[in-house]
Amino acid sequence: MRRSRIIKPLPAFVLAGLIMVYASYRLPRLLPGDFVSAMYASSPVTLTADQEAQIKAYYTRGEGFSRYFLNLFTLNWGYSYAFLTPISALILEALPWSLLLMGGAHVISMILGFIVGVEAAWRRGGYIERSGVGCMTVLEGIPEIGTGVILLLVFALYLGWFPASGAETAYAMFSPLGRAWDVAQHLALPLATLVLAYFPGNFLLTRGSMVMVLREQFVETARAKGLPPARVRYAHAARNALLPMVTRFGLRIAFMITGALVVETIYAYPGLGTLLFNAISMRDVPLIQGIVLISSLMVLFVNLVLEYVYGWIDPRVGNAS
Repeated sequence: MRRSRIIKPLPAFVLAGLIMVYASYRLPRLLPGDFVSAMYASSPVTLTADQEAQIKAYYTRGEGFSRYFLNLFTLNWGYSYAFLTPISALILEALPWSLLLMGGAHVISMILGFIVGVEAAWRRGGYIERSGVGCMTVLEGIPEIGTGVILLLVFALYLGWFPASGAETAYAMFSPLGRAWDVAQHLALPLATLVLAYFPGNFLLTRGSMVMVLREQFVETARAKGLPPARVRYAHAARNALLPMVTRFGLRIAFMITGALVVETIYAYPGLGTLLFNAISMRDVPLIQGIVLISSLMVLFVNLVLEYVYGWIDPRVGNAS
């Protein structure tokens, strides 16, 4: 029975994966303009119509979907027009920085939002709870670009506490601990920007879900048994309020690669968001295809894993499937 539960959703995910592969091939080609026009837009060189056609033909030769699909399995995704580097190398270089930034922001904001939301719902009606909801509602309405610019101006440019750009100091020779501290300093401001952007939503979602769970009969039964309040709050109520948070986490994974584009651009952080921004600016279609594909497949994989996490958190979900 467990095996059938594991295999059951796979066909749908395989079909979704194939659709994503085709979308990653087709959609970037719908962008207006092309690489040749972008490359020579600010150049004093003027191309004739024949020269422009020849250059376009050179860069777009052999770009059929069948070849693109077969090359996926060998990671031979071609070369970037703008960087003249294999696309797989560019993605593998930028991906760890994006995972560090976005993964850290998601995990920290999820843990803090869940704990604070549970505590606020448990103390519903109090002054602290009402103040917290008001503050989080206001903070939820502030865009990431606003928070990022403010933190950059205050803590990097005015106070000088943190570096203003990059992920590490270029050409610096550090010990392993020194390099880790240097990376942490560069990470602090973009990470804080994203945590402040994600924390309010996690808090409000957890609080709303927890308020509904606290009205359930099994919570009253646990209280009537004389169980410690902390056990009632977390072992009984909070676990049942966790499913919406897990769902939100799975949905936010879609932004883990490209959702930090604004923040990475503000801080010149060398993640996939910055790489995608540069690729779009230069109309570097192969690089855009690679980034869109890897981000789509990661979203698909995480949501496949969450299918089984649901059953672990709440056995009723597994039984229903």
